[in-house]
This record gives sequence, C-alpha cells and structure tokens, in this order.
Amino acid sequence: MRVLFAAAECEPFIKTGGLADVVGALPKALVSQGIDTRVLLPAYGNLNLDWSSFKTIATFDDIFGGAVTLRSGQADGLSLILLDAPHLFARTGNPYVREDGTDWPDNALRFAGLSWIAAHIAANGVDGWAPDILHVHDWHTGLAPVYLNTMKANAASVMTIHNIAYQGLFPGIMRTTLGLPKTGFADGHYNHYGQVSFLKAGITGAGRVTTVSPAYADELKGPNFGMGLDDVVIARGSDMVGILNGIDITAWDPATDTALVAPYSAAKTSTRVKNKTALLNEVGLPRGKDKPLLCVISRMTPQKGLDVLLDALPGLIERDVRLAVLGSGDRDLEEAYTRAATAHPKHISVRIGYDAALARRIHAGADAIVVPSRFEPCGLTQLCGLRYGTIPLVARTGGLADTIIDANPAALAANCATGFQFHPTTVPALLSTVDRMLGLYADKKAWRRLVVRAMRHPVSWDESASAYASLYDQAIQDRQANTA
Repeated sequence: MRVLFAAAECEPFIKTGGLADVVGALPKALVSQGIDTRVLLPAYGNLNLDWSSFKTIATFDDIFGGAVTLRSGQADGLSLILLDAPHLFARTGNPYVREDGTDWPDNALRFAGLSWIAAHIAANGVDGWAPDILHVHDWHTGLAPVYLNTMKANAASVMTIHNIAYQGLFPGIMRTTLGLPKTGFADGHYNHYGQVSFLKAGITGAGRVTTVSPAYADELKGPNFGMGLDDVVIARGSDMVGILNGIDITAWDPATDTALVAPYSAAKTSTRVKNKTALLNEVGLPRGKDKPLLCVISRMTPQKGLDVLLDALPGLIERDVRLAVLGSGDRDLEEAYTRAATAHPKHISVRIGYDAALARRIHAGADAIVVPSRFEPCGLTQLCGLRYGTIPLVARTGGLADTIIDANPAALAANCATGFQFHPTTVPALLSTVDRMLGLYADKKAWRRLVVRAMRHPVSWDESASAYASLYDQAIQDRQANTA
C-alpha cells in the first residue's frame, strides 16, 4: 500500500504544535504495516532541512500566482516531497502568521496550493509513484479531498482532525479564485455561514475521517466541543473514528536521551533524582527539603487552561510546591507567568519560548506534569510524561482522559494507575487533585510504584499504526465500490 501524507508541519523540519509530531512519527510507524508513505510538505524559508541534494520530480508554471517545483529526497527516516513555491512559502517565521500575530493575508491561496498539489499527486502520481491513499491533516490540506473528487482518480482519501478549533475560514467570494466547484458551496459541503471552510471541506469530502483520540471523536458530536461543526461530524456517522496518537519511543527514551544529566529506565529510577537536582539548578529553583516539582511544557493559550493554573498559583505556593514552566503563546499569559516568577522566585521558574533539550530535561527532572486543558484532542506532552516517569496531572477531557488512568483508590489497589485526572477545569478541582498527589508523593514506595507503572505504560504508535492500516483498507474498498 502507498500513502501520501499532506500537511503543513512535520517534525523535525517545521513545528508549531502536535500536528508536526504526528506527521513526523506516524509514517515511520506505518512501515511495520508494510505501507510505503511519503510526506508532502511546503518548502518554507526557514525549513530545518538541507534539501540541496533533493531531485526535481515535477514543475508547474502557475499554481495560484507563481511557478512551483516538486523535489523529493530522504531526511530523518522520511521520504519527503517538498513543495517549492517561493511566492507562497519562501518566508521565515511562523508558517501561518506574521511577526505581529496576524494571519498571512494570502493563507487561502497558500494552503489551497498545497491542497491542489496533494490532490494532483494522488490522482496522477509523480516520479513513477502513485498513492492508494491521500491522507490529509487539519484545515491546511482540507481542500485536497474536494479537488481530488473533481479529478479522475483511483486514490481514496482520509482526513484527520487534529484540532477542530482551527477551521481555515475565508470569504465566500474566494470560491472562484480557489477553483472550487460551485455545487459544493451551494450544498454546504464547504460553505460555513457564507465562508469557505477548508476544514469542513475535508470533513465532508474525504472518504474517511479520523481524529486523534476516541474521547475527542465523541466530544466533537456535541456543541461544547464541535465548534459549530458538530452536525457535520455527526453526519459522517461511522465513517468518522478516533485513533489515539502515540509518540516515537525511540526518540523519547530516558535510557538513551543525551540531553539528560543521568539517563535512567523503569528498571532503575533511582538516578532520576540526579536529573531533578540538575534541573532545579538550571531553572534557578532552590533545592532543600523534598517537595514535588511540577512542570508545564505547553503553548500558553486559554485552550490549555493555563489561565486556570495561573489562578491556582497562590494555592501551590501555600502548599510549598515548586513549578517550572516552559512555553510561549498568548502575550498576556506570558507576562503574567513572568511576573509570578519574579514575585515568587523560590517557587516558580518561567522560560518563555521553546527549547527541545530543556523540555527533555524538565520531563526527566520534574515529578509531575500539569496539563489543565479545557479541551485536548489528544495531547502528546502527557505521553512524554508517562515515558519519562513525570506523572501526568490532567484535566479529564479528550485524549487526556483516554491516556491517563486516575490514581483513585480502586486503580491504586488494582495496580493500574498512571496519573491523576481532575474535573471540571477549575482552581478548586485542580488544587484538590494536587492534594491527592501530595498524599501519594509522601509515600515514597507508593510513588515509585506509580512512576514505574507510568514508564511501562504503552505509548508507542504500534497499535494506532495497525488501526490506520485497517482504516486505509476500508477507505480503498469504499472507493472501489463507489467507482465500480
């Protein structure tokens, strides 16, 4: 089987969030299923990739205002097809927004171009290779199934929703410029209250639709989480499923991680304390009496519930708990956390930005990672926490609910707990769960058992890769039945 991934991000080449991690890891996991996967990715101006050795495999004179060249090559264990379109993507910085935080004004054309190229490859092949499946990710490639359905193509399509909050909405008048069929706008397939919705186009146009956890798939069917598209999701019925994300356990392995002061494993967690001591020194928090060190590694947005955690800081300080924060995003949140760290240097440390090596050292040195999201399609940071024995303390929503087993008395007695859940996402619920965590942390033997269970909990892509392989088979069968 041959699968073309089309996405706006891919770790380690360009990343703003979890989408990149999935697109960088899942194709590698699919190899075990006998699937030949290639990843179509825009050639951004700041792409972390030396593609001087990539070969030209196709050229186009005019794709939404300029010439386009497709180049193929290998990097970081992936087969890549780069969309070299200088007029659309030869820009540095964030793929979606300018330095002032506003969207690039031609985003509709940029990602329509990515979508059209994806559909063209799926329909016609390139360099002697043609996919059986076009797998598109989030709104940036949502138009690809629409374009594909207008072409004479044998390839089936799959759409994955990583976060339904981002829908790719543009003025309806752009329908003609984007080359979309008039009928699709008239019948509502990509018309969202008079606007062109790239995400809705993908949801309605793809043969099968997935999202990144079973709980999130259910949540999207209701108005609280569906973000205005719950009826569209419901209409897909059994054609939409939730398949849980995983992480690359080779890349995320505390036993071999060179960023750590002292590598360790589930069989020998005692050296973990060396990482905690080193981390406290690195982030400027005091050592001394044994109190748990909590951490946050996150985008700073209301979705992530970091405003709730901010309001909970007085309660954490009262409990003499320390907190190390690494993240960036909403400027008000950045400034508020920075002020809190300045006011309480013995309890709070904040680093604004993202540092991959520091993130790993935080995972290895902190006792628990707090993920207080209001909604979370899947979440990857809690999976990394499990892998590194950083006990997740999470809101009970979406993929967080699917991946963490709460350390309630029954789960502890059954020896299956892996972390702590709280609900609702409020300060009292969060602090109450911190109190539960502190009670268990005081029992060193019980805490060590929890750490070991967390580290041994399965977080790889193996099971999910098998689920995707089965889904691809179903999508191909559906496509063949519909074209027979």
